[in-house]
Amino acid sequence: MTRVGKTELLVLSIQLVLSEDTRGRFGTSELGALRPSAILVHTSRGPIVDALGEQTISAAGLDVYDQEPLPVDDPLLSLENCVLSPHLGDVSEAALRNMYERALEDIRAFLAGHPLRQVE
Repeated sequence: MTRVGKTELLVLSIQLVLSEDTRGRFGTSELGALRPSAILVHTSRGPIVDALGEQTISAAGLDVYDQEPLPVDDPLLSLENCVLSPHLGDVSEAALRNMYERALEDIRAFLAGHPLRQVE
């Protein structure tokens, strides 16, 4: 493995826990230090990245935001170099199918008078 500096990175993929130390960790100076052809992939927690509006990199893919759901007037929606997804980066078809099957099972059991999972 070869260590490279920020100016040599092609893709910066961020997977960090949100904490006081990581909040705003990637701002204008950090993203500005990347090469102009760099791509940012951010799937951690929204407030870790704080400067996409500057458009100093070629593209970004985001799955997390400071506010979710993303407001309809959020500036991110107007960035032409950004691909946005609705915070589903870790969801698989199998997980969604299981969630919906369990929900249907809960509804049927409730309507039959025999709830399966109750909150105490």
